[in-house]
Amino acid sequence: MSLIQLLIDGIASGCIYGLVALGFVLIYKATETINFAQGDILMLGAFVAFSLIGVFELPYILGFLLTVLIIGSFGFALDTVVIRQVIGQPPFATVMLTIGLGFVFRGFASIFWGTDIYSFATPFSGKITEFNGLIISYVNLSIIIGTMVLMTGLYLFFTLSKIGVAMRASSENQLAAYYMGIPVKLIFSLIWAISAGVAAVAGVLLAPITLVDTSISLIGLKAFAAAVLGGFGSIPGAIVGGIIIGVVEQLCGTYENYLFEGIREISAYLVLLLVLIIYPRGLFSDKAEVKKV
Repeated sequence: MSLIQLLIDGIASGCIYGLVALGFVLIYKATETINFAQGDILMLGAFVAFSLIGVFELPYILGFLLTVLIIGSFGFALDTVVIRQVIGQPPFATVMLTIGLGFVFRGFASIFWGTDIYSFATPFSGKITEFNGLIISYVNLSIIIGTMVLMTGLYLFFTLSKIGVAMRASSENQLAAYYMGIPVKLIFSLIWAISAGVAAVAGVLLAPITLVDTSISLIGLKAFAAAVLGGFGSIPGAIVGGIIIGVVEQLCGTYENYLFEGIREISAYLVLLLVLIIYPRGLFSDKAEVKKV
């Protein structure tokens, strides 16, 4: 397999890690909270998409959009009803809460959907294209293009819309935003909604590759490594960190015989440790300090 082929496959995997890492970063930038249930929200998104597209047989695009809307609304409610109750508590309380929520989400998925492995048809399943000897699957192309479209949309949203500017202001200085009349708590809930929606996008794009079961929530661990690698607070860093980890993982898996068995599974964390030794704040660190309400 050529190096370019490996890079394309690695970039596709890395885009998924980057999208989930983006959810980590969005919440952390605004609230200094780490949502360790982000991978489990991705899992719920994949299951909801399976129900809408695979069971109820909705058109793929409609099922995709409804999945993002449902999971985004779930993220909004999660912050409003649950996360907000621990504001003012030590950060460790929020960490343990989100870890506990992850177990609850996985348990709910096992009860509601069972423990079988599911799949659903997409317009990209089983299709490939060839270019100068490269074999590129439509699924990988959909992931890469989908990530680019989503990042462009988020950039325009945060740059041009009033709500996006209010979110940026709240993440930079919560106290100043509050005094300027910005409803900070509502903004935080909207950020949780966007974060959950991004995780849902990753779940739907990933489903044709890994299929749908509760184990895909473990992607959150590699995505967390990607967020730290890129600089835990940098939106571009989340995507770049995810792509680096995806490419390294693909290369290690292909050349595993020349290295040692099992290196693919730990390659993400080896890269993370190496980068943090050289750049303790990550590749694209954001040193801004957030002032809380």
